Amino acid sequence: MERIALITGGAQGIGFACAEALAEDGCKVILADIKEDVKDAAAKLGGAGYVCDMSDPAQITALFDRVEADHGPVHTLVNNAGVAIAGDFLTMPLDDFQKVIDLNLTGVFVATQRAARTMVDKRIAGSIVNMSSINAQVAIPAIAGYCASKGGVMQLTKVAALALAPHNIRVNAVGPGSIDTAMMAAVNADPEAYARAMSRTPLKRAGTPREIGDVVAFLASDKASYVTGETVYVDGGRLGLNYTV
Repeated sequence: MERIALITGGAQGIGFACAEALAEDGCKVILADIKEDVKDAAAKLGGAGYVCDMSDPAQITALFDRVEADHGPVHTLVNNAGVAIAGDFLTMPLDDFQKVIDLNLTGVFVATQRAARTMVDKRIAGSIVNMSSINAQVAIPAIAGYCASKGGVMQLTKVAALALAPHNIRVNAVGPGSIDTAMMAAVNADPEAYARAMSRTPLKRAGTPREIGDVVAFLASDKASYVTGETVYVDGGRLGLNYTV
């Protein structure tokens, strides 16, 4: 049976790199993104693209209905879609905080639950990989919603792994550090900001999207068949660093 892999936020960056790695592993990749160019991105990998706002539960449900009707049940789900909205903690509007939670955490729950229901019904030994962050463990005060959401993803990963283990469905997460994506563009453009970021990264460089994609593909594969409930941090050593020089 052909393995169907659905990657959210798949039009570019880490999401597209995950799709590339999974396609090379033999999966048929389905990309979902709020951007219209998701269809062109998917076509490059021989897959299909669907426009979907992953912060909207109704759209998420409709996405899975369409994917299952067009291609069959999802075997691998990569919950990658996410956003960060910066602002001062004391003045940040509640709407900004809620937008981040709706996409980064609630959307992950809705998609995981919907995918798992079909996996259980079809007796699919599936794999779900969530995109967390080192900010599940360390905090930046200017991105309160992002940090809160990624900490929630870490715990949701554990909860889902325990709930779904009896059905032979594995759930893991990946926690990137500083990765060379559009989200890091402002840091890359500022030599001082980049130097500060690298001072906290023992490998002294930003990671690439593909370095995240390869870890996601590993967790989705049978090579990780006894791994569930884990968050694998891909951060160049940052979380282990005790001081900077």
